[in-house]
Amino acid sequence: MSTIIDTFIAPTCHDKIEYLYQDEHLLVINKPSGLLSLSGKNPQNIDSVHYRLVPLFPECTLVHRLDFGTSGVMVIALNKAINRALCQQFSQRTVTKAYDALLCGHLQNDSGVIEAPIAKDPQHFPRMSISTTQGKAARSYYQVIERFYQTLADGTRLPLTRVRLTPETGRTHQLRIHCQYIGHPILGCDLYGGLLLSGTEHTPRLMLHACELHFIHPVSEQPMDIYLPSPF
Repeated sequence: MSTIIDTFIAPTCHDKIEYLYQDEHLLVINKPSGLLSLSGKNPQNIDSVHYRLVPLFPECTLVHRLDFGTSGVMVIALNKAINRALCQQFSQRTVTKAYDALLCGHLQNDSGVIEAPIAKDPQHFPRMSISTTQGKAARSYYQVIERFYQTLADGTRLPLTRVRLTPETGRTHQLRIHCQYIGHPILGCDLYGGLLLSGTEHTPRLMLHACELHFIHPVSEQPMDIYLPSPF
């Protein structure tokens, strides 16, 4: 078995973490695009959500993660008991998440479900792959919000579709690889074809944003319904 070497070096992220909700038990933040959720194995990748929050909240732990390029809503547990309670909600799939995304091209259908099992791809780290033999079951739903053309500097009209994505499962890179699987990669996605369409190669970020998170507060037992508009 070959050793996986992480050669990715994250560029400096100057954007700050925005607090959306805070109490003594948990924190809900807006993670900026271009910031790691956790510090990487590569010693040059120290800056992350966790790295920035630990000095302020020494016992904080990440209940879930967002990819480096993804922005939006994340919930942070401020002690181990809250982490366990929230992790249980995620594992039981009682937490609802929704994402806004810009996809390359115009989707034919207004809505649909994507079912394709996802597996690690050690030969092409950090990519994942679709595998009916090795993959874990993964299901995502999409709803088209609008189809439009973006006019580029050279006059080229780039066809894009704005969608709302709702993952039922939470596999690594699930939404990114599922969108590629149906032939419409997320704009700006370097791993799964989002920079291949002519005119997309200079896209400034991954056009994927965690816009909604719904869970039950482990202590108050009140519904937590977090909404965060897309920045793109």
